[in-house]
Amino acid sequence: MGAEETAAVVWDESFLGYDLGGDHPLNPVRLDLTIRLATSLGVLDGVETLVPHPATDAEIERVHEPSYLSAVQAAPMAAWDVGHGLGTADNPVFERMHEASALVVGGSLAGARAIADGRTKRAVNIAGGLHHAMRDHAAGFCVYNDCAVAISWLLDNGFDRVAYIDSDVHHGDGVQDAFYDDPRVLTISLHQNPLSLWPGTGRPAELGGPGAEGTAVNVALPPGTRDPGWLRAFHATVPALLRGFRPQILVTQCGVDTHREDPLADLALSVDGHRAIYRTFRDLAEEITGGHWLALGGGGYELVRVVPRSWTHLLATALDRDVDPKTPLPADWVADTAKRAPNWPLPATMSDDADVAFEPWGGDADTPLDAAVRETRRAVFPLHGLDPDDPRD
Repeated sequence: MGAEETAAVVWDESFLGYDLGGDHPLNPVRLDLTIRLATSLGVLDGVETLVPHPATDAEIERVHEPSYLSAVQAAPMAAWDVGHGLGTADNPVFERMHEASALVVGGSLAGARAIADGRTKRAVNIAGGLHHAMRDHAAGFCVYNDCAVAISWLLDNGFDRVAYIDSDVHHGDGVQDAFYDDPRVLTISLHQNPLSLWPGTGRPAELGGPGAEGTAVNVALPPGTRDPGWLRAFHATVPALLRGFRPQILVTQCGVDTHREDPLADLALSVDGHRAIYRTFRDLAEEITGGHWLALGGGGYELVRVVPRSWTHLLATALDRDVDPKTPLPADWVADTAKRAPNWPLPATMSDDADVAFEPWGGDADTPLDAAVRETRRAVFPLHGLDPDDPRD
C-alpha cells in the first residue's frame, strides 16, 4: 500500500471461499462482480490492495467463546449435530468454514491495523460486515463477527471511543450485543422495523446496559421507506449523537439489502441512496474522527444489478474517486456478466435515476417515519444531554 493512497482496500480472491453453497442468498459472486466493476471503471487504478491473513484463534476469541470456535472447526467433519446455530438453512456447514470465516475477520483486522498504524485514514473490506454472529453461535449467514473483533482490537490499540453505524436492512444485533455494556462503543443501527423483519430486535428501547445507557441506538424504519425518508431519519439522529460522543474512528457496516430490489426485505432505497449514505459517512468521519473510517460490507442479495454498483460507489467514495451516477456500465463488465448471468437484465448506468433529496426533520410531521424518528430521539437524546423535540439538536 503506497503512502499516497487515500484508503486501504482489503481484497484477495480467497474471500470467495466464504461460500454457503447451493442456492444460498449470500453468494460470493457479488464480491467478484464488485471488484471486476470497480476495476473496469478505473476506481482501483494504481491501488495496491491489502491482502488479508486469517485471524488467529486468539483474535477471534476477543468476541467469541473458545468452545464455539472448536465447534466451527469440527463442523465440516462432524457426523452429528454440532449445535451453535450451525447446520441450519441460514448457516449451513461448508468445507473450510473456519478458515474462510477467519479470513473475513482477518480482512477487517487488516483494515483496522492500517488505520491504527497511520498508513491510511480509511480502509474498506467489502467481504466483511458479518454483523449477526453472536458470542457462541452463528446467525443470519454470519459465522464470526468481524465487525466486533475489529472494534475490540481498535479499543486495545489507541482508540478510546468507537462509533459503529449499521446501514443494513437488518438490525446489527451481534455488534450491539458484543458492546451493550461498554460505554466506549456507540452502536447505531438503522433498519427495517423489527416487527416486520428478522431478527426481531433493534427497538428504540434497547439503549445499552448499566453504565452504558444511551450507547445503543436503534432507528426502526417503516417498510417501504425510500431514500429521502432514510436520509431524513439518519440526519435527524446520527450526526448530533456522533458530535456529542466524539468518537475517534467510525466503523460502518454498509449492507445494501435496503435496496428496493432486494429479495429478502422491504425497504425501498436505490443505488443513488447508497451512494449518498457513503458520502455522508465520509463527511462525518472528516468532521468528527479526523478522517478515520473503517467501512465493511454486509447484506445485499440482488447479486448482479445492485451489490456491484453500490459497493463500487463505496470503494470510490473511500478512495475520493467518486463515480458520477450517470456513468455507463463498462462494456467489458456488461459482456462478462451477461455470460455469467444470461437471464439477468442489467442496468445501463451507475444510477437508478432516483431522487435522494430530503426535507430535514422538523419535529412536527405526522408520518410513520417521523414517528419512528421521534421514538428514537425521545429514548436516546436525553441520555446525551440533547433535546429530543428540538430539531436543532
